[in-house]
Amino acid sequence: MRSRLPAVLGTVLALALLAGCSGSDDEPTPSASTTSSATPTATTPAPSPTATRPAPPPASRIREVPPAQWDRIVAAGMVRPECPIQRRDQLRRVDLNFVDFADRTRRGHLIVNADVAPSIQRIFDRLYERKFPIRKMKGVEAYGGDVARSLAADNTSAFNCRRADQINAPFKDSPHANGRAVDINPLENPWMDLRCDCWTPSARHAERTPGRGKILEKGLVWRLFDREGWIWQNIDVPDYMHFDTGYPSRPF
Repeated sequence: MRSRLPAVLGTVLALALLAGCSGSDDEPTPSASTTSSATPTATTPAPSPTATRPAPPPASRIREVPPAQWDRIVAAGMVRPECPIQRRDQLRRVDLNFVDFADRTRRGHLIVNADVAPSIQRIFDRLYERKFPIRKMKGVEAYGGDVARSLAADNTSAFNCRRADQINAPFKDSPHANGRAVDINPLENPWMDLRCDCWTPSARHAERTPGRGKILEKGLVWRLFDREGWIWQNIDVPDYMHFDTGYPSRPF
């Protein structure tokens, strides 16, 4: 017996070392037998479907034009001595959700006169609910105050005291210069510019047939603005993108 003890101990030690070396950092995959015989333990419940849903977008809101944005508006030449808007507190920024042409929810804003801000918020909240597509929505100062660049980018916008070679009315009376006009999806809803006798920014969608992002008389966009007292194409030539509260522009 004494002569076999070292061999037995050596065998036991070797088996112990072998078991220790066979482990890994991964949890072992339980077999069917170990699973059925294991003592039940408490498990973390699976998250409910609502826990993985993306958070809803923030609600629309009306706020003062941020000072930094006002500075950009002034730098773009949209506030000049001949313009009706001279102070930041005359305007409001309406932050809005909208659905783009890929059916994605986006966040944009319109700069408008303080007296039309609640009306604009109601209209565009409803357009978002109805998933009316809008290409983009930002202040015209992002285009250096150049309305032609804004229209070509299919940008939905409002306030802009346009430069003399781009304005269509006297500065003091202009709905856009007063922040009481909106141009929606210009590419889908062009206007006839008599200065070039051409559709601007493009003639591609000039025909008034149903289409995504287009404005038609008695259609959704027309009805929402009409209900709030706005006027479509308040000009002597076709201007399908344009709504305003009246000309000459007066407090709403």
